Amino acid sequence: MITRIKFYPMKHLLLILFISLSSFGVIQAQEPREVDPAKREQKIKALYVAYISQELKLTEEEAQKFWPVHSQFDSEIRAVKSEDAELDKQQSVLNIKKRYQERFIKILGNERSNDFFRKDAEFRKKLVERLRNMKQNNMKQRQLMNRN
Repeated sequence: MITRIKFYPMKHLLLILFISLSSFGVIQAQEPREVDPAKREQKIKALYVAYISQELKLTEEEAQKFWPVHSQFDSEIRAVKSEDAELDKQQSVLNIKKRYQERFIKILGNERSNDFFRKDAEFRKKLVERLRNMKQNNMKQRQLMNRN
């Protein structure tokens, strides 16, 4: 017994594929995605480490010295009280940066230490922009779904 295989014209296959993918996208869009803050922070930290390591062209030896000092630096920055007046917060952060600059210079040299502070700010700016864009896109999707 020979089974005949039906061959559909390409446009039919494309239509079926399009409908399948469209319905999959709608189903996913309707499901609320719960984002685990710990996983999100871990992912951001991994991206940050990769970005800084690449931008500063850290050698393995430099990375072994740099990242422990950076962890202390980051802990102190995060410990700045958010309820303080804005200028007081900025001054505290500046004081911490000045204190750690000498440590970073010993590991990276003067130029790359300065690059670190620039690249750190650049990463944070890009992150904020990306999060803002994601939020706007999510709002647009919700508006479109509410219209339908």
